[in-house]
Amino acid sequence: MARAWQYARDTGQRLVLIMKDPTWEKEYVDQVVVADTSSIDDTLVAARGLAEPVDAVLTFAEAPVPAVARVAADLGLPAVPERTALLARDKYAMRTAVGDQSGQPQFALAANAAEARRAADSIGYPLVLKPIIGTGSMYVRSVADDAELERHFETVRRGSWESLDYDPLYVRAKEEYGGALLLEEFVPGTEISVESVVSGGRTTSFAIHDKPLPTGPTFEEVYACTPTRLSRETVERLYEATAAVHCAMGIEVGVTHVEFRLRGEEPVLLEAAARMGGGPIYRSVQLSTGVDMVEAALDLSLGREPVIEPCAEPVAVGFRNIFPDRAGTLAAVHGLAEAKADPRIDEIEIYKRIGEYLRVPPQTFQGHGHLIFTADSTGHLDEVFKEFRRLVRLEVAD
Repeated sequence: MARAWQYARDTGQRLVLIMKDPTWEKEYVDQVVVADTSSIDDTLVAARGLAEPVDAVLTFAEAPVPAVARVAADLGLPAVPERTALLARDKYAMRTAVGDQSGQPQFALAANAAEARRAADSIGYPLVLKPIIGTGSMYVRSVADDAELERHFETVRRGSWESLDYDPLYVRAKEEYGGALLLEEFVPGTEISVESVVSGGRTTSFAIHDKPLPTGPTFEEVYACTPTRLSRETVERLYEATAAVHCAMGIEVGVTHVEFRLRGEEPVLLEAAARMGGGPIYRSVQLSTGVDMVEAALDLSLGREPVIEPCAEPVAVGFRNIFPDRAGTLAAVHGLAEAKADPRIDEIEIYKRIGEYLRVPPQTFQGHGHLIFTADSTGHLDEVFKEFRRLVRLEVAD
């Protein structure tokens, strides 16, 4: 938000925020319009009701992507089409649309445990249970056999739908899919994410984060680092696969975040988002490559061509999303002062206060703090991550 605020100042724009319950965001905008952003129609009414012409519409969050597409279509502004926005949010629709244009895991829908067992007979174990319109890795988990499927299926199915009633697609998706879950083949290879800009249907990919830790049974994003340690040939395959996914989904403008696993050397699509990667990814990319994805996204939303010029020698950067070892009430934060004093730390923040209750995956996808660090080389990133993981800890009590 701070970067968007500065961009608006630099370009002579006024920044207006449409949001249901704004808090800290208010200090970074010129005007707040309170609206029920869980409703696409209410969001559109709020945008139409603005007293001045709208030059651009944009979101950095996942859930509002369809609302932004609707507003942009109504006002004649650059954005992905409404169908594309739906595909980016509806994981089953995305898989169906992408088809064989990119490598994909086997997948199926299941509304109950019996349907899930039949899907498992076809797909095999391990099997990944995934909400159809979820965000991050909330309520995503793998199961290893029939017993684990029976134990976890209903908990994941019920918990995921009960936690999504804020989502603009909730009512439509629950009616269409009958409260089902998406079941996917578990792909055991290396996981990565690709950051790209799309302008005029042309994809420019400029950063890959390696994600060494999400091996299951839950898939919280604890650690990611860039630049990738993959071979040049594999990077080219990933960039080609990313462009193919954009084409299949109809993404012709915007900043995107696409996640893959590697089956051998071949990319297998996990997720595709029609918005900038969340959490620390923005700063991680900027620190490593010099590319400002917020500036690029704002340029594109205004119909301008962004300048994407990654530096020749990217800086080795890693980030950690901070979770406690278990759920509980935050009792203490260890190592914060020492970390802040370390010159390798670019940014560190704890979001919660002492006494607040902290959930852990799969009941939450968002860490309770983060840190971004640099290392002398990609070969030192894992070592530095482990050092800060030992140092900065959230202690919880029952």
